Amino acid sequence: MHRIMRNIIIPVSHDIFIKDPLSSALGKRILKESLALIEVKGIEAFNFKMLSSKVECTEAAIYRYFENKNKLLLYYINWYWGWLEYNLVYCTANLESPADKLKMAISLLVEGPLYQENQYLNIHSLNRVVWEESNKSFMIRELKSDTKSKMLQQFYDFSERLKDLIIAYKPDFPFPKVLVSTLIWSSILNTFSQRHMADLIEENFNGQNKVDFYYNMVFNSLKR
Repeated sequence: MHRIMRNIIIPVSHDIFIKDPLSSALGKRILKESLALIEVKGIEAFNFKMLSSKVECTEAAIYRYFENKNKLLLYYINWYWGWLEYNLVYCTANLESPADKLKMAISLLVEGPLYQENQYLNIHSLNRVVWEESNKSFMIRELKSDTKSKMLQQFYDFSERLKDLIIAYKPDFPFPKVLVSTLIWSSILNTFSQRHMADLIEENFNGQNKVDFYYNMVFNSLKR
């Protein structure tokens, strides 16, 4: 399974990039180095001038791949959710119980991908960037509602798959989409708060305690 996952390429929308960064050695270096820089400095402080110095190329060369840094961030966000969806598919393939499948989905969402090895991106760094920076790509007016499903296709696909797991477990539950949205955004915001607003979160909200919290939140909601 690890060998199969290692060779997977996430099909990110061509609307996000100008030139596929995986099509060249320079593009792959841009992805690797910019991810490391964004993880350390944050997307606000990050810029293509800084990246060009790290990659040892011109800014113009970077702009041949991405229109701006927000499109680059969207690329990472799509890759992450696409990778998480592949993890969900493989991790639930041999599970029969809808409850077990839903628990696995919650665990992956909260703890991150079980399978991390691939040829292109550091999944640990990607996980951190997504949790830290997602709001800055999702909640912008420039990303109009009619293009969000295309520009965030992998996020929508993962949400749809999670919604289907909820329906399989509780077919008559009236708000599966709302529950999915609540679960995803709660996990993102609470993780951000743990790192930057620690007084808002209990110290022992980690590990299995954290996973159990979301188990209870979801399954108690589904009892109604």
